[in-house]
Amino acid sequence: MSSLNLPNLLSLSRVFLAPVVMVILTMRTQFGSFLGMPLGDLLALLVFVVASVTDAADGYIARKRGMVTNLGKFIDPLADKILVTAVLVALVELQRLPAWIVVVVVSREFIVTGLRMVAAAEGVVIAASKGGKAKTVSQIVAISMMILDLPGGIWVMWVAMILTVWSGMDYLIKGKDFLSR
Repeated sequence: MSSLNLPNLLSLSRVFLAPVVMVILTMRTQFGSFLGMPLGDLLALLVFVVASVTDAADGYIARKRGMVTNLGKFIDPLADKILVTAVLVALVELQRLPAWIVVVVVSREFIVTGLRMVAAAEGVVIAASKGGKAKTVSQIVAISMMILDLPGGIWVMWVAMILTVWSGMDYLIKGKDFLSR
């Protein structure tokens, strides 16, 4: 089976769409406006949502069709982190989001990824938890609201950040045996 199958191509598309979202978002005023909103914000949201949907699609297709590969196991979580980090950094540049929130979110991602690497070295796979999935959904909703600069977006981002920290702590508690060796 080729490593460049449909699920892996979907994951790779997120890597390539991340800078596209950033450029559109940070150059949003260059695109004019639509319904009183910068057209660039709407375009950035569209690209971000399409990229986010590929996250659900790639895993579903890989499992359903038996197309799980080592490349997919590597690139899928990496692509998610690249996309989210890229958009969060753009939101900081636009002064819609405090940088410290980005540091908290990205730190959690490094910690969980490191824990998963240690577990994998021991032959153990730490699967995504329900908390991790809730974190992802809340981040997508919060980021979408922040892209559109909607009122209340920062509060939803706070909820996403809290879920991010909570799910990170959950992974650490479950992986404490690997860390204490």
